Amino acid sequence: MTCGVYRGRTPFFDEAQAAELREKPATRVPKVALAREVEISRETVYDYLRVS
Repeated sequence: MTCGVYRGRTPFFDEAQAAELREKPATRVPKVALAREVEISRETVYDYLRVS
């Protein structure tokens, strides 16, 4: 690792949790409800969905 290199924030979810989050919109669950359920912002939900 090089000194002074920003590596970003650690992910909130591991891969299994992120995959589960990505599957829920297919069941027509509103994204606001997903965000409230896992206590993250709606924008973070969209970020995880954008990755898939």
